[in-house]
Amino acid sequence: MNEGKVIGFRSPAAGAEDPLTGLLRSGAQQLLQQAVEAELGELLAGYADRRDAPGRQAVVRNGHLPAREILTNVR
Repeated sequence: MNEGKVIGFRSPAAGAEDPLTGLLRSGAQQLLQQAVEAELGELLAGYADRRDAPGRQAVVRNGHLPAREILTNVR
């Protein structure tokens, strides 16, 4: 057997990330953020006419939670 042509692959756990994976991860994060913002905007628009007893808007945006890590199959 000619063992000179066998190429070993890096382990994903090795920590070295190629630029394409980083670009895909960044793009996926941006896409998810835009989708969530759009969905929230539609929800708030749908309840814009709802008011509580004192006349304030019943459904409002209350701020942001800290960033969380989302697990996917992309490494």
